[in-house]
Amino acid sequence: MQGAAAPTPRSTEKKAAPAPWQAGSGRRWVIALPYAWLLLFFLLPFLIVVKISVSEMETVTLKDLLTYQDDVLQLTVRFNNYRFLLQDDLYFKTYLASLRYAAIATACCLLLGYPFAYFMARARSSLQPVLVMGVMLPFWTSFLLRVYAWKGLLSEHGWVAEMAVALGLDQLLWWAGAIPAPGKLMHTPFSLVLGMVYTYLPFMVLPLYATLSKLDPRLLEAAQDLGATRWVAFWTVTVPLSKAGIVAGAMLVFIPCVGEFVIPELLGGPQTLMIGRVLWDEFFSNNDWPMASSVAVVVVLLITVPLALFHKYEAEAQEARR
Repeated sequence: MQGAAAPTPRSTEKKAAPAPWQAGSGRRWVIALPYAWLLLFFLLPFLIVVKISVSEMETVTLKDLLTYQDDVLQLTVRFNNYRFLLQDDLYFKTYLASLRYAAIATACCLLLGYPFAYFMARARSSLQPVLVMGVMLPFWTSFLLRVYAWKGLLSEHGWVAEMAVALGLDQLLWWAGAIPAPGKLMHTPFSLVLGMVYTYLPFMVLPLYATLSKLDPRLLEAAQDLGATRWVAFWTVTVPLSKAGIVAGAMLVFIPCVGEFVIPELLGGPQTLMIGRVLWDEFFSNNDWPMASSVAVVVVLLITVPLALFHKYEAEAQEARR
């Protein structure tokens, strides 16, 4: 009788754990990649723009800023362009108009996008991919064509303009100050905001959908079991827990709206001068690169500084909650 095969001896040697310096090195490489990306594609181009903004048009090279003579290194920086920005009211009004229209478009995207994202998150699992595809479907068409199509829809004989007149909506828009006269929808603040909301609404819906779809429905059930109505449970549970999606969507809409050029050029009018048009004029009409760079630097600071302060506040609040 042949005996049972002897079990294969298991190795008693444990797999050696990676050395601490190896684990730390991998973590540092993973963390370094996004910083390298920001350094290469944001900080370095931004510093080049800053350099041009403190130069004269004839001296945009680095050697004209730095001079070395008699063992002395001198840095020549000219703030004439920034001083001119503070003295000319046109730039201040343009910055203010850009921030105002971007804020209005962001608020409209949030009011329209939140209910739709909530419906998407609560829809059947089989229906959700179809809804996501519906949100992304406009991206299959060129951005310029989609914006240009609104010119025909909002023109005097466009069916959107005719429908608005037939329903009396133009009177309401005129009373609210969105259009200068009844029946005139094109080249107005209304057409500008409508174009930005239509273009950037998916950027608000998708982050909200990603946040709301991860929300645990048992939290709403617990709130209703404790006596809260559906509206109170939505306002006190769903909205605070979707704050990350609201902030992400607002940033994705607000930032490109501030520097938008195509939509104000095609749909806006003389009353809707935004900073993107000023940048175009300074670069290509006036051919004044230092002045255009100064305008661009102020735009970047207007956007990034409040966002950096907001993220710092959020980090401190999360640290305090721990």
